[in-house]
Parts: sequence; structure tokens; C-alpha cells
Amino acid sequence: MNYQETTNWLFKQLPVFQLQGATAYKEDLTNTLLLAQHLNNPENYLKCIHVAGTNGKGSTSHLLASVLQEAGYKVGLYTSPHLKDFRERIKINGKEISEEFVCEFVEKNKSFFEANDLSFFEMTVGLAFEYFAKEKTDINIIEVGMGGRLDATNIIMPLVSVITNIGKDHTQFLGNTLQSIAKEKAGIIKKDVPVVVGEYVSETKEVFLAKAKETHSELFFASDIVKENYPSVLLGDYQISNKKTALQTIRVLQIQGDFEITEENIQNGFLNVINNTGLQGRWQQLKSNPKVICDTAHNSHGLKIVLNQIKKEQFEELHFVLGVVNDKDLEEILPLFPKEAHYYFCKPNILRGLDAEILQQKATDFQLNGKVYNSVSNAYQAALQNANKSDFVYIGGSTFVVAEVL
Repeated sequence: MNYQETTNWLFKQLPVFQLQGATAYKEDLTNTLLLAQHLNNPENYLKCIHVAGTNGKGSTSHLLASVLQEAGYKVGLYTSPHLKDFRERIKINGKEISEEFVCEFVEKNKSFFEANDLSFFEMTVGLAFEYFAKEKTDINIIEVGMGGRLDATNIIMPLVSVITNIGKDHTQFLGNTLQSIAKEKAGIIKKDVPVVVGEYVSETKEVFLAKAKETHSELFFASDIVKENYPSVLLGDYQISNKKTALQTIRVLQIQGDFEITEENIQNGFLNVINNTGLQGRWQQLKSNPKVICDTAHNSHGLKIVLNQIKKEQFEELHFVLGVVNDKDLEEILPLFPKEAHYYFCKPNILRGLDAEILQQKATDFQLNGKVYNSVSNAYQAALQNANKSDFVYIGGSTFVVAEVL
């Protein structure tokens, strides 16, 4: 199979959470451990930083990778989901895994995948670990897909565990209280491995303290410790917390002494994160006059910060190109959006995309008014046509909406 055929097979043949939702979720690590054994346990040869959290995992992971690249190390970076191409998930020093490696890996292991009914995510984790091991990376930043305790990445023994924050998302799997979600994400904390927590509230702090005590892990609350605020090309307000989390994680690595990282490396890593890693979709400006911003924030925790940042902008009229997935809690996110705006409702082009007419109907309950469009592209073009030069256009609600615009 060529690359297109291989990725089509990956997406169509196997359950994938980002397309199907609940049917793709597996509640144990048996298959991942089976696959790891089949691949001769590549994870055992990797030095890793493990990153979990409700929001900010991607930005924090990319910041860490960028700093370590600036320090001269060969850095593996595993993140999800991708925006445009599957290979964005697996990079070394900002360069995506080759199409050939993806094709050869799937071809070589396809019968094993099918015989054991492996999920898309389990296979992709196996692919990343084998790639990093074969390429002999110095260190790898591994972002969890969802949760932590039962996530397919949670077979690694990291140098540091990182939990960015806790908010309500994927509640059908992780629980509907902050404590229950925190317990799932705290599942990445390993015995005697230090843990960095980016943000916390009283309910989640208790969970982290208890878990760290149980595992004898030194615990660092980055929001309490870190005072430095290095400038960065990442301009979203939420990046202030992500930078603190990344910086505290670097401080832990410095204390451990296995990696030499200077203040200049940190400064340059934060400034060059987009060039070094290819990060996209975080308060990313696409146009001026009108100013167009896209952002992958998709739950209440992230959207509150983004929408507050929009209030600080100077504009005459506000336009929202908005689409969501069908398991999104609209009762929680729609009240956050401003009533004095023009809405362009659309459906992201995936199985889990919520019908734009349903989104429009629900939005009217919260006095959010606008028209329905049959694609993200058409909604975006309509917003551009209707907006004056002094207006502001925002594209978001879902990672998949942003992906289609990019």
C-alpha cells in the first residue's frame, strides 16, 4: 500500500476516538502491552517526559521539545490529534516521520493488528515508540491521548510526569467531577518519578498530593513556583501557564543533571517554538484587516481564556465561524460566547461532527444568532465577505474546524 492507502486503512479499518467517539475507547492497557512485546518493547530504550492534562498538553509538549532542541538534543515528539497530515503526530526535531516508515510499519505488523483488534491509537503509539527507538533519540516528549491511567502511552517510565491542568472534558470516560478526572490523569505518576502540575484548584490539589505521596514522587506546582516569564511567539493568554509548566519541567531536568540546558536554550526555545516544532492552531493569526484568529480551544476551560482574550481586542464587529463535535457539552460552552456577534455555524467533516442545524438551534437558546453553512470552508468564506477591515473573525469550537481552515 502507498502512504495514502495506508493512512486510509488506519482510519477506516480501526476504531479511532477522534472520528468515532465512545466506540474507540478501550479500558485497559492489555493490547498496548501486547503490541509493545510484539515490537520488542521499544519503550524500554526511550528517555521520556510524559505530558497529560485537559488543556495545554500540545503547547507544553512543543515548548519542551523546542527548548531541548535548542540545547542540541535529538528530540522525539509524539502528540495528537493531527491537523492536516497523520505524520504531524510523530516528529524528531520538528521533522515528521517519513511516509515510508509509516507504510513499512503497518505492512509489517498488519496481520498482528487485525488478529488482536488493536485500536488506531494503540497502533500509533507503537509506531511512535518503534520510530524513536530506531532513530536513537536523546529524549522524547510523549503526550497522552486522553486521560492518563488507561492511556496507551502509559507504559513508559518517564524522567518527569507533567499534568498541565484539569477541566471537564471527555466526561463520558473520565468522570464528571474534577476529582475523578484528576485521578485518571494522575495515573501517569510513577513510583519515585517527579511530577510537575501546571494549574490546580483545591479539589484537584488533594488528588495530586495523595497520589504523589503514594508513589513517593516529588511534586512541583508550577503556578506557585515559577516567576520567570520568558517571551514566546505563542501569544494566547493561556500560554502564560503553559510556559510556567514547561519551565518548571526543564528545571527538574536540570536538577536531575542528565541534560545540559542553559538559560539561553530556554529563551531561544520559547521564541523559536513554531519554527523548531511546526506547532499550529494556537491563537494563530491568518489574516489582517480583518484580523482572523483560529484556535483549537474546544472545552469550557480553554474557551473561557480565549473568549476573554478576544474581549481585549479592538474591533467594530465580531464574527465567529463555529463548529463542534457531537459529544460536546453545549450547555456548558455556549453560554460563554458573546451574544453581540455574527455566527457562522458549520459541521467539521468527520463522523463525530455535530450537524450545523442542531448547533444553530441550540445556540439560539443562548441568544447566539447566525446562519448555517454546509462546510467549514463556506462558513469561513462567508465570514470574510461579511467582515469589514476593522472587524475580528474567530474560527474555532473544535480542532477539526481549525484543521479544515488551515
